[in-house]
Amino acid sequence: MTDLPLSPDEKNILLRLARQSIELAVSRSPLPVLRLEEYSAALQAEGASFVTLTEEGELRGCIGALEPYQPLVQDVCEHAAAAALEDYRFQQVRPGEVSGLKIEISRLTRPVPLPYSRPEELPSLLKPGLDGVVLRGGPRQATFLPQVWEKVDSPAEFLGHLCMKMGAPANLWQRKVLQVSIYQVEEFTEE
Repeated sequence: MTDLPLSPDEKNILLRLARQSIELAVSRSPLPVLRLEEYSAALQAEGASFVTLTEEGELRGCIGALEPYQPLVQDVCEHAAAAALEDYRFQQVRPGEVSGLKIEISRLTRPVPLPYSRPEELPSLLKPGLDGVVLRGGPRQATFLPQVWEKVDSPAEFLGHLCMKMGAPANLWQRKVLQVSIYQVEEFTEE
């Protein structure tokens, strides 16, 4: 991370606010109005986050932003609510499900371009387990957080799944040079 790591207290505040935001969102209540001055400088600073929800170890929703555009504390609240209600891959979370959800927050560094000139070079430039990857091909774009590396066997498989998430054939990355950016995350979950 280019920024200083969050303290345990700051992480706990974000996790608590994420859960509160999900509870409010699924009950169709407005999210809390945050008084930014009550939070630390790190939580007030612009930050980009992804909030991932799992239920019994299975993905239940994941929404976030790649670039910072609002205070981190607000970013987490909005993405927690969106992960519960707006991830098109899943039914909306129902109020009775909230207590069974596990919340994971990923605070992102700014993505940086990863230049390369031949498709076969790309897998060797990625750092499994460390790099989050953004692929862009024409108007399409997709990203995987670094945590996705745990579910694949190789950079080639990672890139294939990322192409499919983008709505392209799995071998697109092998056929042409795509726009690629990488980022890292500070990731933390509820106990």
